[in-house]
Amino acid sequence: MVIENFVRISREEVAKAIDVVNRITDYYYQKMVGQRDLGTALLITLITNGHILIESVPGLAKTTAAKTMTEAVNGKFSRIQCTPDLLPSDIVGTQILNYTNNTFETKLGPVHANFVLLDEINRSSAKTQSAMLEVMQEHQTTIGGQIYPVPDIFMVIATQNPIEQEGTYLLSEAQLDRFFMKCVIDYPSADEELTIINRVEQDVFADVHSVVTLDDIRFLQGLVKRVYVDDSVKQYIIRLVEATRHPDKYISKDLAQYVTIGASIRGSICLMEAAKAVALLSARDYATPDDVKSQIHEVLRHRVSLNFAAVADGITEDKIIDAIMGAIPTP
Repeated sequence: MVIENFVRISREEVAKAIDVVNRITDYYYQKMVGQRDLGTALLITLITNGHILIESVPGLAKTTAAKTMTEAVNGKFSRIQCTPDLLPSDIVGTQILNYTNNTFETKLGPVHANFVLLDEINRSSAKTQSAMLEVMQEHQTTIGGQIYPVPDIFMVIATQNPIEQEGTYLLSEAQLDRFFMKCVIDYPSADEELTIINRVEQDVFADVHSVVTLDDIRFLQGLVKRVYVDDSVKQYIIRLVEATRHPDKYISKDLAQYVTIGASIRGSICLMEAAKAVALLSARDYATPDDVKSQIHEVLRHRVSLNFAAVADGITEDKIIDAIMGAIPTP
């Protein structure tokens, strides 16, 4: 079968990609202990030029993981601590009056960087959260009617605390949908925690240096677009996402009753892009259904909305996704 407009990825390109990936992951795991799923999710998001939301209780190294991953790349990094009194202009920028010449000058905000860490995003108000909608989707900000693009490599890493905690605000569905992935992390094991304590004692976090360049990341991002996805895999992705929208047709009514909103078209696109990234990380130039399954929870869990009954009954988005995967035949 002839595949139109598909340029095969050479062995040399795959070897270079794996070398870049290994340099990033080696640096990451020199400082991070455990949290393998989070490391993979951050790497996939970086390769696909997407955005990631990380959720856990305070103190589980969400911020450290984000900073460590971005330290590995020689790019511009900025950190925004989200608080209830944070204003949209504190993020995107504003116009300031220059009294010497009586004109307004534009001061760009910290969002104009390669890597933007939004720490505890759900502690900011809905108005401030909405300031990120345009920049996350369009890769630009609008200040005083003027458009200012962000860098071509642009990744938002947002952390949030569980919504049950004091002083948090729900992210809107529109905001959540702009995140490529959502990763939920838990406490480390006793052995992992001992290793963490030892590394802190040895001050391993003091050594900060870049191991790859922005051009290396551009290479990965260009290469992942050339990973082949067969029509049968695309149809599989569509069926999975479709099942989140009409769960009563695919899973038991006992579970389907908890779902209020399913995944958008963006969910299908992100699931395909994630599968491509997994394939490239596995040194392949084609994606498989297993690549799709490996990241389906991270890609869809924040795009499936459940009702209050689900919270009361202890039903999670992951449980719904597991039921859908069991109901949809794998090609």
